[in-house]
Amino acid sequence: MATLLLADLLSWLAVPALPDVLSQLGLVTLLSAFFVLLGVVLAHGLKITARAIADYFSSAQRTRRRLLFAQARQDQVKRLFYFRTVQLKYFNALKRTRLLKANNRKHIHLLSNAISRQLMSVKPSLAAETFKELQQQNARHRRQQNVAALLQLQQQIANLTDNK
Repeated sequence: MATLLLADLLSWLAVPALPDVLSQLGLVTLLSAFFVLLGVVLAHGLKITARAIADYFSSAQRTRRRLLFAQARQDQVKRLFYFRTVQLKYFNALKRTRLLKANNRKHIHLLSNAISRQLMSVKPSLAAETFKELQQQNARHRRQQNVAALLQLQQQIANLTDNK
């Protein structure tokens, strides 16, 4: 930089050949300083890259990566176990409700058949209208799957037979 200022000063003083030589010398110095700086930056970048590559392939880092892989796999297995457990609980609950509904339908059907047999046994002692009404109630409660009403109807028929 100083050579360029000196060349400018000499050209102002009107010294003929020296300013051109000093300008060339200043430009070459500036350009070589730039290339030296660029070389230092590239060398530093290569040094950092080489150090990172060496660090990546070091035994400590390999061990650390294996440990992280094992931990990730263990976490994955835990999540899989949790979701399978949730899925099993859901399907078991679904199966349980399906079985419960089937069992309830079966018992309602058995209760309705018992009521029908009980009605047939007391048919001679009942009026035709009462018998028909009780049969309709039995059919309606069976269709509605109403256990409480069927039990009440059975009790009502038992009371009719006790009264007569």
